[in-house]
Amino acid sequence: MTTPAWIGLAGPTASGKTAVALAVAEVLPIEIVSVDSALVYRGMDIGTAKPSAAEQARVPHHLIDLIDPREAYSAAQFASDAQRLIGEIRARGRWPLLVGGTMLYFKALVDGLDPLPAADPAVRAALDAEALERGWPALHAELAQVDPASAARLPPGDTQRIQRALEVWRATGRPLSSYHRSGQRSTPPAGMLVALEPADRAWLHARIAQRFDQMLADGFVDEVKALRARGDLHAALPSMRCVGYRQAWECLEAGDLSPLRERGIAATRQLAKRQLTWLRGMPARRVVACDAPGATAEAVATIRTLAACAGVG
Repeated sequence: MTTPAWIGLAGPTASGKTAVALAVAEVLPIEIVSVDSALVYRGMDIGTAKPSAAEQARVPHHLIDLIDPREAYSAAQFASDAQRLIGEIRARGRWPLLVGGTMLYFKALVDGLDPLPAADPAVRAALDAEALERGWPALHAELAQVDPASAARLPPGDTQRIQRALEVWRATGRPLSSYHRSGQRSTPPAGMLVALEPADRAWLHARIAQRFDQMLADGFVDEVKALRARGDLHAALPSMRCVGYRQAWECLEAGDLSPLRERGIAATRQLAKRQLTWLRGMPARRVVACDAPGATAEAVATIRTLAACAGVG
């Protein structure tokens, strides 16, 4: 049996991953590798619930504040960076704890990646223009004609991945789903996954609302205003499509912030639902009920047990 090279801590937004990770750092020689597609952006701190400077000072963190919001970061880049970091952290005699809720990143690392075409800025810009004119439902319907497998997998509201699938089709003449059947995958390092999942979805919904209210109190709207004031960002960028930022941008664009709380919470709940669906597709995970009394202690104990099996103490 191959000795696992890393331990993952996954879960939906607001499930308590940061608290567990910091507690693990008190008892194991770990370094944290972020598995979060929003934390890579500099200047996006409040709306991403980015670990504070004090929290990051308690244990080394990686893949946070990597790029400017006008840039893009892919699952392929994550898999490459994570594999490099896993090796470097192990070489330092420490243990990589991969923490986050971007399930596509976990899947890329666990299952490996198909070789996909590079982004095509011209095609992407054309699709953005068409989306403004025709609407994303029409583009999703177009995707269903040229790539039914991808269209069936993607909900009509997942605009970023609909755009990517159409971009691949228009740039190469091949449906994105055909690349997933190619069998030419990279070989990822083996790992073990612990998942924080609520037994009662209402508990998670209450946590999401509390977190969004705290973000608003902490100045989230001012953070988005500052990003808009830069002048080089727009609503179609992956950074500004992040949950919360997208809704804040739209409300600021409309000059009416009154719907922001309701829309932001609803979008975050939808994100959590998608995250839990992804997790259910990972049967090898160890599940800890994050809404149970003593959940943090149980998660830490589970991770310590897995680490001990891998020779980490």
